[in-house]
Amino acid sequence: MRPHAPLALLAALALAACETPRESCLSSASRDLTIVESLIRQTQGNISRGYAIERDQEVTVDRDFCRVEREDGSIRLRPCDRTRVENVRRPVAIDLRAEQAKLDSLLERRAALASETAARQQACIATYPE
Repeated sequence: MRPHAPLALLAALALAACETPRESCLSSASRDLTIVESLIRQTQGNISRGYAIERDQEVTVDRDFCRVEREDGSIRLRPCDRTRVENVRRPVAIDLRAEQAKLDSLLERRAALASETAARQQACIATYPE
């Protein structure tokens, strides 16, 4: 599970609301290339380390006592649960040959996307001149 995905989506939506039509078009035109480049960096890191890193969340519920204020202002303790969510990173074994094949495929895809992205960006500039 990717714990920050919902936050990243909200941030992207908030930023998208502030973009000009030209900026939005340019961002959209380069989205696929940006994602592929991110995957290339991740895959290169996996190969250089010799393992991947999996991100996950661990949820722990601890039994505790909570302070409760009564109507008369006095404080009493009552049992309650406290939930902790911790982001963890774990090493994961990978097949280095398969990872190298994935990297080779991503590099080929990046080369193809580069020209497509440039054409889309030129169309954006033509459609939305400054």
